[in-house]
Amino acid sequence: MWIYRICSRPYRTLDGEGARIHGGRWSFPGTAVVYASESLSLAALELLTHVDADLMPRDLVWIGIEVPGKLEVEEVRLEDLPAGWQRYPAPERLQEIGSAWANSSRSAILSVPSAIIPQERNYLLLPRHPDFRRLKVSRPRPFRLDPRLLG
Repeated sequence: MWIYRICSRPYRTLDGEGARIHGGRWSFPGTAVVYASESLSLAALELLTHVDADLMPRDLVWIGIEVPGKLEVEEVRLEDLPAGWQRYPAPERLQEIGSAWANSSRSAILSVPSAIIPQERNYLLLPRHPDFRRLKVSRPRPFRLDPRLLG
């Protein structure tokens, strides 16, 4: 399985520092995880919902991450989520779920539904987990959003 991440070139390192500093929908600040998506197009939609068009970085890159078939991937199911889980800002319960997973170190990857397209999946990667080293990461490649998407 391949998953994808789009970020500004300086943040291409998969160390989880951005989430550790700022937190995210699925993690409290202080929790070092890397966010990725099941497709490059979902990664682009996630980026568009989190960055104002006029602040969009001009040095975007995409990174492919190959997940070996035998690597355990934990899954958060839609039916286990609280009502209103898609709203913005996200309910704190989602940060509790993701941070508890990260703190448990049960697996290197957590699969969660996308708040944008719940039928598709995003992934939290845990850099400190021993199995994280089994992921194969592509070199960063330039990524350009079609200007029509930016308004």
